[in-house]
Amino acid sequence: MPRPFRPVTLEPLRRRSKRTAGLAVLALAAGLLAAVPAEAAPADQQRQRDFAAAAREFGVPENVLLGVSFLESRWDFNAGTPSTSAGYGPMHLTDLREAGTGTHHDEGEEDPRGDDARPAKLPATPAPKPPPPGLQTIDEAATLIGQDVATLRTNTTQNIRGGAALLAKYQRETGDWRAAVARYSGAKDAEGAQSFADEVFDTISKGVSRRTDDGQNVTLAASPMSPARTQAEAPKTECPKKVSCLSVPAPYQELPDNDYGNHDKADRPKSQKVEYIIIHDTEGYWDTAMDLVTDPTYVSWHYTIRSSDGQIAQHVPTKDVAWHAGNWYVNAKSVGIEHEGFAAKGTWYTEAMYRTSAKLVGYLARKYDIPLDRAHILGHDNVPGTIPSTIRGMHWDPGPYWDWAHYFELMGAPLSGFGRPGSPLVTITPDFATNQPAFTGCESAGKPCPARGSGSVVLRSEPNDSAPLLKDIGLRPDGSASTMAVSDIGSRAETGQRYVVAERRDGWTAIWYLGQKGWFRDQRTTSPAFGLVVTPKPGLATVPVFGRAYPEAEAYPANVPVQQVIPLPYTFSAGQRYSVGNVLGSEYYSATTFDPANHVVVKGKTKYVQIQFGHRIAFVKADDVRILPAL
Repeated sequence: MPRPFRPVTLEPLRRRSKRTAGLAVLALAAGLLAAVPAEAAPADQQRQRDFAAAAREFGVPENVLLGVSFLESRWDFNAGTPSTSAGYGPMHLTDLREAGTGTHHDEGEEDPRGDDARPAKLPATPAPKPPPPGLQTIDEAATLIGQDVATLRTNTTQNIRGGAALLAKYQRETGDWRAAVARYSGAKDAEGAQSFADEVFDTISKGVSRRTDDGQNVTLAASPMSPARTQAEAPKTECPKKVSCLSVPAPYQELPDNDYGNHDKADRPKSQKVEYIIIHDTEGYWDTAMDLVTDPTYVSWHYTIRSSDGQIAQHVPTKDVAWHAGNWYVNAKSVGIEHEGFAAKGTWYTEAMYRTSAKLVGYLARKYDIPLDRAHILGHDNVPGTIPSTIRGMHWDPGPYWDWAHYFELMGAPLSGFGRPGSPLVTITPDFATNQPAFTGCESAGKPCPARGSGSVVLRSEPNDSAPLLKDIGLRPDGSASTMAVSDIGSRAETGQRYVVAERRDGWTAIWYLGQKGWFRDQRTTSPAFGLVVTPKPGLATVPVFGRAYPEAEAYPANVPVQQVIPLPYTFSAGQRYSVGNVLGSEYYSATTFDPANHVVVKGKTKYVQIQFGHRIAFVKADDVRILPAL
């Protein structure tokens, strides 16, 4: 059993924190500091001073307090709104009473399998499950510092004091700062809690500095620490080292009426190349997600990641095909990762979850040779409908508040473009903190969403702030314009996606999007990019656009029903250009019986080009287009 972690720089404070007299002196010093006029230091360093004062007041090592807060919130205030696990403020003090229960929310009538060869799989909405009991730490924190809970939710200074008081209490009860940090994570299992503590102390060792969402400059100076504890590898999971990864298997089980669940056996990448990693959110808490993925009558995904501490659970081997993305072509060639969270509530995602998810995606990308870009690392909201009738039901998670730029930075693959200035190909790269579109419908239809940072850029039909949004004929067959509803992705580009510039005018940029020009104010909203683009071949007025890359009819063996190749209801006209994400062979994975011996991968001669056509990707036949460098 490894020796408990005891950083030498913390030992004197640990001893002093146990002496009442020492605490009294520290509290007095903190009170004197609080009396210093605000003009004594720059206003944008107030949060740094708050951390220092709270550390002294409660006898918590300042680097530990900063490290815990960074792993929870990156020191952000998030406008006083809750995280996906009901946490408020820089210290992520949880208040489930205020945040709400967050029962499972279905974003659309999507068939997660998306396979026309089988009846639609439309799981019923599960009964609400009580949220985890650990999501109510704010009460104890408020009692410890003599403040009401509303103040701790809305006042960053008191929020930090409350978090420091909790950490100090946990240290007194456990006698060890690592154990105190692990307990602060709120994880019910020791493995997840210790993994959170490892990440905190690793952050302390490396140091970090950033400007928060409300303009505060905070620095955690690097403090060399003893190495994190050695973790035994889990032989039943496929996860990177130095993260906690549980095995919670999804059942492969026969059901009545020749049915089965809840995924398909395969032999990837031998049978099919894994091309994509799909990012989802659960629209429910962790325990509900675990119940659903272990139900043989429900659907499946490969991994789930917990919000509070970044705990990973694997459910389906990555060689097998899970039922998660609503598009069978994408399912057969992807790994699906669910994140505890709520796209529809306008909540924010924790740093602990971003970090372990980034490590997992990096590991999977290396394993399957998947490029770390937004043509291969997709949100569920980027997966296309298979045919016209399925477009409206497709899900739109993880939503506009997922920080794609930060996520890719954690993977060491920043999304900012590397093209020449003035390039006709651009990457969408708004500043997440200051880009705050006025979305509606996070809690109820028409109600304004919280004012918070977003990676989404809203597109208009003319270079005018009052011009209508673009039309998405797939989402609205009546031809009406898109809306600012948080669920409406019909006129919205997302961070990391690449588009071709159609026109520039008076500080506005137009990109080709669903066959239209989509305009936005280009104030550091894009970065120049390089790459390939497609345009219709000479002589073709339009080319069809598809939601899946299925083979031609002649490729199917006699015992496999031919899958129709049906165009989506969009127009890709001559003169328009779209960014190339991939060139793919045509494939269909026929897997309609419980016995994997009957599963067949059908490969055709038709080649497809994956393009960034709107908010979602799409496919065009290679024979219909010219592939050109973006010059």
